[in-house]
Amino acid sequence: MSLQKKQDGYWYGDDHADLRQEMQRYSELNGFPVDHFADVRCTCGNDSFYFGTDEDEGVALRICGRCEDEHLMGDSEEYAEEADIEKHGCVCGAEVFQITAGIYRYRNEDDSLSPDVKWLYLGCRCVACGLVGCYADWKNEFNGYETLLAKM
Repeated sequence: MSLQKKQDGYWYGDDHADLRQEMQRYSELNGFPVDHFADVRCTCGNDSFYFGTDEDEGVALRICGRCEDEHLMGDSEEYAEEADIEKHGCVCGAEVFQITAGIYRYRNEDDSLSPDVKWLYLGCRCVACGLVGCYADWKNEFNGYETLLAKM
């Protein structure tokens, strides 16, 4: 299956590629279309996580569904002390997701891409039912997009 909208009004897909497609659609509507994506994997190789965020503080936490490693994503460690992280769940009741990060970069005066991040998107695909969506996004002024994506 490729990305498809079902009668319940939600989008569903099979993999990270479908999730990236939905995140691109969402980010274009938000006015800051994704320039780069990073599919999230644990150091153990697993790509399914429990996931929580505090969008007000700009904090995201993933917990590996296999090894249970907890990881503050991106630059979240800098803001975690003030955060009230809320665990995400799917409309189907499941709580384990594949995660993809997407960023929008600042533009230079000549309209070329700056290396610096302006906006961060965190998308999830439910491993139980395939629902895809952007579960969190916020302004994220990070210098060096490759470094930020490597910390996901």
